[in-house]
Amino acid sequence: MSENLHERAQRLLAESAVEGLRPADEAWLREHLAECPACAMEASVTQNALRALRSVPVRVPRDLAARTQFRVRLRAQETSNGSNGSFWLWAVTAASWLLGVFSAPLVWRGLAWLGANFGLPKLALEFGFVLWWTVPPLLAAAIILHQKALTAEWSNKN
Repeated sequence: MSENLHERAQRLLAESAVEGLRPADEAWLREHLAECPACAMEASVTQNALRALRSVPVRVPRDLAARTQFRVRLRAQETSNGSNGSFWLWAVTAASWLLGVFSAPLVWRGLAWLGANFGLPKLALEFGFVLWWTVPPLLAAAIILHQKALTAEWSNKN
């Protein structure tokens, strides 16, 4: 049971240093530190370490805030451009699909004509028809993956 009390005290010490404590937890911790020399010593060491860290001077470039704001705006712009590009991708995909549906009879007739005039086997004609439907989405997927890879590479560099 006392081990759980010490674990709770350590957890509350960490929370107090980062985000603060509720009044009930703060009162419990104060009482526990008064009764437990080991936890009181740990709290003292932790406070000394935090004070030492806070006293270390850190040099920050003057334009750090401006550069950070610029990068945030740039990322927001990329995100909004990506959503706009997504709309156009869906619109072009829908138009391509509709054109594919309406042109399918013509494509099939053209392939049948090729088969009749050049003696192509039926399997080759069917394969050509399948390619008519699969190549455009595969190209679109390849373009999207390439664009995402370029965006990820650019983000990693910056």
